[in-house]
Parts: sequence; structure tokens; C-alpha cells
Amino acid sequence: MRFEGQWWPRFPVSLGLPHNGRSEPKQNMTTLPVGTSSVATNPAACEWESFLGRTPLVLDRARTAASLEGKRILVTGAGGWIGSALTRSIAEFAPRQIVLLEAAERNLYEIDAALQQLPCTIEHVPVLGSVSHPALLTEIFRRYLPQIVYHAAAYKHVPLMEQNPFAAIENNAIGTSLLVEAAVNNRTEQLTLLSTDKAVDPVSIMGASKRIAELVVLTRRTQGTLMKAVRLGNVLGSEGSIAPLFLKQLSSGFPVTVTHPDVRRYFLTTADAVSLLLQAAHAETVPGILVPDLGEPLRVEVLARHLMAKANATSTLVFTQLRPGDKMCEALLSARESFVIDPVEERQLRPVKSPCLAPAMMDDVLEQLEQACQERSLDHLFKAVLRAVPEYQPSALVHAAIEETA
Repeated sequence: MRFEGQWWPRFPVSLGLPHNGRSEPKQNMTTLPVGTSSVATNPAACEWESFLGRTPLVLDRARTAASLEGKRILVTGAGGWIGSALTRSIAEFAPRQIVLLEAAERNLYEIDAALQQLPCTIEHVPVLGSVSHPALLTEIFRRYLPQIVYHAAAYKHVPLMEQNPFAAIENNAIGTSLLVEAAVNNRTEQLTLLSTDKAVDPVSIMGASKRIAELVVLTRRTQGTLMKAVRLGNVLGSEGSIAPLFLKQLSSGFPVTVTHPDVRRYFLTTADAVSLLLQAAHAETVPGILVPDLGEPLRVEVLARHLMAKANATSTLVFTQLRPGDKMCEALLSARESFVIDPVEERQLRPVKSPCLAPAMMDDVLEQLEQACQERSLDHLFKAVLRAVPEYQPSALVHAAIEETA
């Protein structure tokens, strides 16, 4: 078994220049036949609200405008599913400038083109690169002086990260640390991390890497920049969500595969996720970890059958097995955490009291993680991860890989 790390080009990554040109409009999404009906290949075409059984979150546009209008904003992972939706929404509130940091060229091209097509001119800067490049981050912050940072860049696919733990740690944990350091050094007003329920009592390296990212935010939140982490569930249609896989299986006429009939997840729409992230920038939103009220977790099987019914598909439903790093049911709060406000108070985002590391220990752990990645030592990597996240329970796949490379 090979555990691959992340490869970066040897040549320097140049910064983009702001522009407001126009490009050709994109073609509409097509549909593919499934039996006697069709199902949209774009997950956004599905009526998620009917599946969730709850009304969409309401965004306070006046407060959002007050927090974003005239601001210089940096969005990392700006071309991803959530990052691009967030960027489009930010553009509605007349920011002074949006810096788009994205590691995937195609994704960056698409969100750049989308902003060029807006009826109102929005100054934006497409930057091709990664949060794992400290020199690039230094240049971005010095040149563009972002006041608000939304950190959506992350590797999210659990089984894939189980086979690529170095990449997960380098991008999700160390990359977040580098971004936070750049924000603090340049007196950024606030930074919001897009976190995940998989960071709670993680059983995957992806979840553990995101928990370390949360710990970085918690440790650095007293250093001038307001640090916030919004812990989301499974965003329907996003990269890493199961919904696109179901839709692809339906559009191809293949069986729809669910890992287990009892698997449950917290689900929310992309619009809800964006609303929560925008709300995090409001002045009255306290720093630290923020958890939305997503109701009860829903069975993944119900989602599969919902999509099958919408498509009027004749596909069969097949149960496979839990994959390495999978949980039967996710949680938004661990046993070591608690809400810091009265639970009867109605809030879409509730602050959480969560254990964190001392700054010196956090620095030491990050140094150990960086050294383990440089040495390609799985044993040292997971020892450092467990030092930061003792509740992490590595999968059998990870244990086998450590023994194999010992």
C-alpha cells in the first residue's frame, strides 16, 4: 500500500492581477436519461428542502451588508463547491475587493469567469496557489491586506485521505496554521474556518486534520484577529457529499450504493451553509467554534431513496460496508464540549466551549507534523496527530499502513 503526499511545482506561483473583463456565458447543465425519465447531473437541481423537511435558514441581509460592504475579503478554496457559492454571495454585498485563492486551475477559471459575468463590477483577484505555500500567503496579505478571511480550502474525501494522510495534514492542518499566522501578522480583522462534524471525535485522518485546524483557531483567537470556526454537516451536492455519487449512479443506470442501512448524517443545503458562514462575520457573533442547529441526523438510505423517487428511477439500492474512516453516525458536539449560552435562546449559530491546547504545545505539535511530513514518517505523523487529538481513533487501514512502513 502506498501513501502518497502532495506534489507541488518547483517554479514560483505568481499572483494574479485584479480585472473586470467579460467572458462567454457558461452553457446550461444537461440531463441524462434514466429509464423513462431524466435526472439532473447538477445536484443543485434537486429539491433538497423536501428531503430535509425544514425551512431554509434566513440570512439577515442588513447585518451581512454591514459586515461585508466595502471590505477587502480573501476566500480560500474559492473555486470549490462551497467556496464558489460563498464568493458569489459575498459579491452581492458590494465588497471593495475579493481575492480568490484556489489550487485547482479549472475551478479558479470558472469562479473568475462567473464574477466577470455579474451585472455589477466587482474587483476580484484570481490567485492560483495553495494555503500550504507560506511565501504566497505572505505576498497575498501584504499586497491586498484582506480584512476578512473565509477559509474554505480543504481536502474533504474521507476514504481518499485515509490513503493520503500526509496530504491531509499538510493541506488541512498545516495550511490552516500558515493562513492563521499570515492573518495575525497582518492584523486581519477576522478569519472564519469552514470546519466539519467529522472533526468531532474523529475516526478518519481527514476529521483529525480538521480538528487540528479548529485547535489552531482556538489557540490563536486571543491574538488580535477574531478567529471563528463554523462546524458544518454534510452539504448536499458539495465535493465530498454522497449526493453527487447517487446522482451519477442514477444517471448511468447503475445500482445506488449505501454503505449501511443505519448510517446517519447531518445534512444541509449549500444555501444554508453559505448563510451560516456569512452570519459568522456579523459583529455580534462571538469567536471560537460555532455550531448550527441542524436538527436530528438523517439516514443516508432515505436520501438515496428520495433521489431515486425524484428521478422515477428503476435502479436498485445496494448496501456495501463502512469504508475506512467512516462513522455510523456523526456528531456536532463531543462529550468534552458544551454550549456556552442558554440552549433555549434561539440562534442559528451557537458558540461552543471546547478543549484546546496551550500555545506552546500547539507550536510544538505543528513543528512535529511538519517534520513528519518532510521525513515521510507515518509513525511520527500519527504520534503527533494523537498528541493534539487524543480522542482520534485511527482506522484499521491506517494501523496496517503504519505497521507496514515501520
